Amino acid sequence: MSNLVRIILCSLLTVGTVALFWFGHWGWGILAILIVLLAWVTVFFNEKMLIAQWFLRKENMAKAEVWLKKIKNYEKELTPAQHGYYNMLLGLIESQRAPLQAEKYFKKALSLGLHMDHNIALAKLSLAGVAMAKRNKREAEKLLSEAKKADKNKLLDEQIKMMKGQMAMMDRQQIRYSR
Repeated sequence: MSNLVRIILCSLLTVGTVALFWFGHWGWGILAILIVLLAWVTVFFNEKMLIAQWFLRKENMAKAEVWLKKIKNYEKELTPAQHGYYNMLLGLIESQRAPLQAEKYFKKALSLGLHMDHNIALAKLSLAGVAMAKRNKREAEKLLSEAKKADKNKLLDEQIKMMKGQMAMMDRQQIRYSR
């Protein structure tokens, strides 16, 4: 369903809710407010993306992927602000199966734009992990420092420290093998 149709339906629901209050049906009016709020949320946030994010938080990657695959043409179904998040969710799912294949999704998410700093940090942290897997230490260090800058609320601080520790272990192993 296109956003224009959703906006028209939400506007009609809003008018109906006002009418319920106008005619004194307070109980139904309060219920209608909740329905109108839910309807307006689907105008700005795609319900399939919301459900996929919920399954990702529950660490059920299979169901999250099913819901993301229901979005056939993300450029038409999602608002431009959601394009980056769609690719980031695909990258998170793909990183569980094949981390090196997830790189293209994270890069595309960053190029399309992510609006929240912690999401930018997560994408850069994931790209740093891919760079480490490719043994590209310089790129991994650069992405880790960018992730640390973007993580203003220190939500990923522990993961960043863990990845720096893994890089240090990689360096020690390289020194040991080069001798």
